[in-house]
Amino acid sequence: MHVDPWIWIAFLTFIAGMLAIDLLVFQREAHAVSMREAAIWSGVWVALGLTFGVIVWLWQGPQAGGEYLAGYLIEKSLSVDNIFVFALVFGYFAVPAEYQHRVLFWGVFGALVFRAIFIVAGATLLDQFHWMIYVFGAFLVITGIRMARSNDEHVDPGRNPVLRVFRRFVPMTEGMRGEHFFVKQAGRRLATPLLAVLVVVETTDIIFAIDSIPAIFAVTTDTFLVFTSNAFAILGLRALYFLLAGMIGRFAYLKIGLAFVLAFVGAKMLISEFYKVPIWLSLVVIAGAIAVSILVSLRRPPAAAPPSHETEPRDKMTAR
Repeated sequence: MHVDPWIWIAFLTFIAGMLAIDLLVFQREAHAVSMREAAIWSGVWVALGLTFGVIVWLWQGPQAGGEYLAGYLIEKSLSVDNIFVFALVFGYFAVPAEYQHRVLFWGVFGALVFRAIFIVAGATLLDQFHWMIYVFGAFLVITGIRMARSNDEHVDPGRNPVLRVFRRFVPMTEGMRGEHFFVKQAGRRLATPLLAVLVVVETTDIIFAIDSIPAIFAVTTDTFLVFTSNAFAILGLRALYFLLAGMIGRFAYLKIGLAFVLAFVGAKMLISEFYKVPIWLSLVVIAGAIAVSILVSLRRPPAAAPPSHETEPRDKMTAR
């Protein structure tokens, strides 16, 4: 659909304004985010995301509105996997609760930038090389199958290759320095372990984007709808983390639902030349798969508490 430049500018200005409010008002003092605060902000971001979907529906019609909502639902659902990994990362680095929000804030900011780059690249590929739609589709189907068959593998943030390079070439303090990413010490500007945490969070999100961006292109190739649905889902990720991190183990079957969604949208791309799956049917299938996996998970008895993921003591975080 055609979107005037001023609409893009207005949307980006809104996003920048919300991030500024978060940074200048809610991060004046480092604090542990309470469940109440997380629930309120989760509600705010979900309400904003759905309201924007209604605006698109009224502005461009039910087809565009349905495509936006499907993209938003896919990204929001896949972001739950990010929450599990973020919890592992914070546990591994022993990040105090009062500093986690700051890391996630800048992680989300970076995610928006990288998602914009990936979306433009993906849209360009599909526009210049139509056969890429089959590559994306096959990739999503294979990813869905692998996700469904995979066990709950232990993720070791210390083996992140980007982190290894970072530790090798970036001078770093022996321990954290409050909420700072950089400090001056003996006349030198040094990074702190909190910056290393941000590096891991950012690279983790980039890896997840490799799945989520093609998945949204399966329901719409409109760049504006892809970016806006991604933006609203990602902006609510921080609050969702603080709301669900403590109970993420309850969603035992959500991975199966996500695997089905990826396989479904991948198959949708593969058959798109022969049959266009109606957007209403895509919405029903995606929402149904996620809802069923969550309901079945919640009916399952709670599992025993997992062992701590802090595989290194805090004083070894900067080991080269």
